[in-house]
Amino acid sequence: MPLPHPKPTPDETPGASRIVITKVFVRGLAVDAHIGVYKHETGRTQRLIVDVELDVAVSNWNKLSETVNYETIAAKARKVAAEGHRGLVETFAHHLADACLEEPKVTRARIRVEKPSALQPDAAAAGVEITAVRQ
Repeated sequence: MPLPHPKPTPDETPGASRIVITKVFVRGLAVDAHIGVYKHETGRTQRLIVDVELDVAVSNWNKLSETVNYETIAAKARKVAAEGHRGLVETFAHHLADACLEEPKVTRARIRVEKPSALQPDAAAAGVEITAVRQ
């Protein structure tokens, strides 16, 4: 009876290739934004805590130009905050997701936005988390 031949690993299979999805993230970024639907929230900034997690198709792990720079992510969050008053953190999150998906290598963006002052002193924060996927 012949011995079973082990299945080849992807590296041993002729013509096989692999795609590695790298998660690039910034967690706990503090951003001051004009946000809120209530009258007392108009005309002043409030602190938001932003988490961004991006799935990035990286082809070369040795070059910064082949991935997404953390500083670029932070700059996008600050730019969205500077664009003017928004009523909802949901709107902020969607605009930030769109900004992140402008990066060609980003295939998925998970954005979490916390508004620490929303339910003080009863809760540490309230907020929203969205996931946007490139189609």
